[in-house]
Amino acid sequence: IRDEVMIPAMGDRWERFFPFIATLFFFIAINNLIGLVPIFPGSGNTMGNLAVTLGLALITFTLTIFNGNKHYWAHILWMPGVPIFVRPILTLIEIMGMFTKPFTLLIRLFANITAGHIIILSLVGIIFLLGENGQSIGGTIGGTVIAVPFLIAMNFLEIFVALLQAFIFALLSALYIGEATEEAH
Repeated sequence: IRDEVMIPAMGDRWERFFPFIATLFFFIAINNLIGLVPIFPGSGNTMGNLAVTLGLALITFTLTIFNGNKHYWAHILWMPGVPIFVRPILTLIEIMGMFTKPFTLLIRLFANITAGHIIILSLVGIIFLLGENGQSIGGTIGGTVIAVPFLIAMNFLEIFVALLQAFIFALLSALYIGEATEEAH
């Protein structure tokens, strides 16, 4: 996280936000991996809940807003070097962009985690569909032969996606905060 996310995104300001970004990464990664275990006490798809991803995105948004420096706010509200008649339009676009960033964070995490779970449930459903809900033993065996290899492959892909989405959420959060804290050059 430090070498691949924090230092490239924030430069020498990385130490101040490292605890938040590292916690964010591990929280998302661990919850995603726990959600993949089918028989775990309360094994819920935590990141497949919009309230959880919204909460994480709002925390990142709040940190970005409150840590934004004068340079950041000048470029959001009244861009230097832009013709006067264009500034109101660009200001509106920039303000919309401020609210779009956390929205994309929450939707990206939610959609990618939920999509994998839906595919796995669909593959399990093939077993019941071909077995005609227990009426056909041959269909159940055929559905199992078809679905199980795909389920195993999908679970490995889900592990990769779980870790990748944690990394992407942490990276984008670091980029957004790094953009707000960047000094004028």
